Amino acid sequence: MFASSHAKQSFPRDFLSQPSFEKMVGENMVGVSLKAQHYQTILEQLPPLGWFEVHCENYMGAGGAPHYYLGRIAENYPISFHGVGMSLGSCQRLDKDHLFKLRELVDRYCPFLVSEHLAWCGTEQRYLNDLLPMPYTAESLDVLVRHVDEMQTTLRRQILIENPSSYLEYRGQDYDEAAFLVELARRSGCKILLDINNIYVSSCNHGWDALAYLRSIPADIVGEIHLAGHHVRQWRGQEIRIDDHGSNVCEAVWALFENAVGMVGIKPTLVEWDSNVPSLLTLLQEAGRASLIMDKISDRVGCHGG
Repeated sequence: MFASSHAKQSFPRDFLSQPSFEKMVGENMVGVSLKAQHYQTILEQLPPLGWFEVHCENYMGAGGAPHYYLGRIAENYPISFHGVGMSLGSCQRLDKDHLFKLRELVDRYCPFLVSEHLAWCGTEQRYLNDLLPMPYTAESLDVLVRHVDEMQTTLRRQILIENPSSYLEYRGQDYDEAAFLVELARRSGCKILLDINNIYVSSCNHGWDALAYLRSIPADIVGEIHLAGHHVRQWRGQEIRIDDHGSNVCEAVWALFENAVGMVGIKPTLVEWDSNVPSLLTLLQEAGRASLIMDKISDRVGCHGG
């Protein structure tokens, strides 16, 4: 099902250099979402984490407490920016104001990664507070490539695009999701943020083969991995999995993550938690489990001389 082109990725232009993750954090490749309720604890304890990720829209104001704490934390940890409002999949023009505010943030904090979603969330007249699905057609791919190119050109750096969680599929598509992402990366020079929970959720909802999806993604275009929790709902007698980032990573997603690391290698990995936010200790425990799995795969590869 998940056939894709493995043509070599090539950048459409020269991007300015961006921070090297390995030089910044050494061997600790796991981070967690940065939440306001944890600011003070982080500064007091400096927990053993590789990095933190923030939703950049939360820091587009001129100053105040969010910038104070982010600045303090950025003195001790690498930071990545994860956007939710660029609406790259919209057929209309990108919001220039939003894009230039993001560039100001990027210039201010020099995040080692900047990512957005394979989705759209509004038009010039209305903004919808959700990540809405795109049709995987040649026409929508052309639009997305143009928008990714514009974003990368404005930011003067490569970005990552995250695979979505989905609850419906369009008729008459030209690509499956994995092939669409691979072609986007090939044509735009972006990389892929591989969200393992989203692959699992969408595969359960649509009957996809999650392992086949992973096998369709070349390792060299994966720049980051996300892990998160989800919940299960019953709707008209059917089980639906909802990506809500509000609970522990489930066992099936941990197993899929282990398979993913075996296929694409060790990548910067984030434990996302955006609702029902727990204690920092819980996030540390989830990050620790991710690190153990990555160490296990590294040891296995080392033992086989890979």
